[in-house]
Amino acid sequence: MTPITPDAHYKTLTMHHEERVCLITLNRPHALNALNHTLISELDSALTVYEADPNLGCVILTGSDKAFAAGVDVTEMRHLTFSTAFLGEFDHFLLRWDRVAARRKPLIAAVAGYALGGGCELAMMCDIIIAADTAQFGQPEIKLGIMPGAGGTQRLTRAIGKAKAMDLCLTGRLMDAKEALGCGLISRIVPHNEVLTTALDIATQIASAPSLAVAAIKESICAADNTSLAEGLRLERRLFQALFGTPDQHEGMAAFCEKRPPKF
Repeated sequence: MTPITPDAHYKTLTMHHEERVCLITLNRPHALNALNHTLISELDSALTVYEADPNLGCVILTGSDKAFAAGVDVTEMRHLTFSTAFLGEFDHFLLRWDRVAARRKPLIAAVAGYALGGGCELAMMCDIIIAADTAQFGQPEIKLGIMPGAGGTQRLTRAIGKAKAMDLCLTGRLMDAKEALGCGLISRIVPHNEVLTTALDIATQIASAPSLAVAAIKESICAADNTSLAEGLRLERRLFQALFGTPDQHEGMAAFCEKRPPKF
């Protein structure tokens, strides 16, 4: 993959692209990619660039072999008080995390090693998690005298159920990739040396699909967590109908009927 030159100024990320796929690598190896203000701010900025670029259709977010991200940087949190956590810069820091999950284009997390605390929460903000067989997930905030604050009690419960989420959050224990797959947290397990190539294959397939249909599918699936079944079905039906007004629908169905590959 080739570097995306406009983003060379980032201190905590590296960015590369191949065709319509962008690879963002968390790059704080000395801290096991612990998530600090700078990294989240740069990630938000990078995803904003990616979201606006019509030539990019999917993004992969990854870390190192040792750690996707080992949590939020404790050195930035240890002196917080309630007032500074609630009203200060740290609250703004948490709000930036919400912008990761709110992106309209698909995000794939390619996870090897530790995805703990904020690292697990960041992976859950992505749409698909591909895990190496070395991956370990957990919400160990209880061991620091706090609790998850960026989705660890909410997205985790929706992904794996109340009992398993209680188990992980209250004990702080780690969960390996096999257990994570079994409870539905991740999509696939692959050998650690294949995690990026697998993610790239999936991202390339998604990026080559019709972009409006991809965006509609993501919106509809994400709505399932926050709406009733009746409301979700109504949204799905409207998005389904709207896609019949797109050139991609005309091309896709024409290609099917004419027994040829579509040209989206």
